[in-house]
Amino acid sequence: MRVFPWLAATGVLVALGWSTWSVIHQGANSAHPVTASRRPVVSTGPYKGVDYNDPAPQRMIPRPSPDPSPTPPRAPAPQPAAPVRHVAPASPAIAVRTTQQALINQDRARYGLPPLTWSSCLYSVAVSNAQRMAAQGFISHTSGPSVDLSCGLGHQAGENVGDWSAGINDTQLNTMFMNSPEHRANILGPYHYVATAWAVSNGYGYIAVEFT
Repeated sequence: MRVFPWLAATGVLVALGWSTWSVIHQGANSAHPVTASRRPVVSTGPYKGVDYNDPAPQRMIPRPSPDPSPTPPRAPAPQPAAPVRHVAPASPAIAVRTTQQALINQDRARYGLPPLTWSSCLYSVAVSNAQRMAAQGFISHTSGPSVDLSCGLGHQAGENVGDWSAGINDTQLNTMFMNSPEHRANILGPYHYVATAWAVSNGYGYIAVEFT
């Protein structure tokens, strides 16, 4: 743990960063026109009457042509599929709970960094640390970053703490944090979540800021 005291007016700051990394797609026969025909009897001599022994004239009785197989109806041509529109997933909503968090996100925006969203788990860590410092009367780090990691929100964590002699003053503490390289590194760090908490004792305001 590194402790960086920072004095400005009557405020004191301490920053701590802790990082851990894990290694981690048509029918068969045509239908011809048919006519019935009879061969005529042609007389080659004088008429002798009808000889009933003569064979009857032949008739060509056509066989009925089989009906052509019905043509099955054509299946409708497939319609072109509608184009698939890929919709990008919506970004998670950023929850802002405190003035200090809003100031931190403003700082990150100035550097082109994404905002940090609120974590209730980190908030419980921040409250515990702020109350501890208020009870002891001075600022210090204990195990804040390691407890932050236990929230399971990431593989690296950081913590800023400070106090102000005139109670709660988010603007002043944010300015002090940004003027300190170690604290600014946490504010602009590769984090996704944050929580902040104040505790007041004997007129002094103590703040803890947890990152992960």
